[in-house]
Amino acid sequence: MARALGDEDYRRLLALRTGLRRFLRWSEEQAQAAGLGPAQHQLLLAVRGHDDPRGPTIGDVAGYLLLRHHSAVELAQRAEAAGLLERVEDAADRRVVRLRITPKGNAALRKLSALHLEEIDRLADDLRPLWWGLDDHRNEPGPKRDEPAAPRRPPGPAGPATA
Repeated sequence: MARALGDEDYRRLLALRTGLRRFLRWSEEQAQAAGLGPAQHQLLLAVRGHDDPRGPTIGDVAGYLLLRHHSAVELAQRAEAAGLLERVEDAADRRVVRLRITPKGNAALRKLSALHLEEIDRLADDLRPLWWGLDDHRNEPGPKRDEPAAPRRPPGPAGPATA
């Protein structure tokens, strides 16, 4: 049975959500300063971070970015027109189109990713206690404040991983 929520729970949830929103706003500003739209930055990260060496399909990218298929197509077309990625026919199935990042896209993503990792490191000390505190109140077993959390896979095209 879930316990009653107190004022401190609401304060911690607010602090966590505020920290996440600030990070997302900061991320959008960094993308724009690098000459990319925030969605283009996320698209490049989805293409570069995809674990299949052939590259993701439009459907894969739509899943990562929580977009409808046609919106992912339009985003990929704009990124291709900007020289950030290319669409390549799949060698095994010519009906499938895969996305690959170009050297220009890779250079922009590398710079942004380095900045983002630095910012995450900077924010980690502030956000980690908030996250751990939320873990303490789950009904399922899991790491507590003094236990390291298991690495979690980012949600893929099929949605969040259910490990």
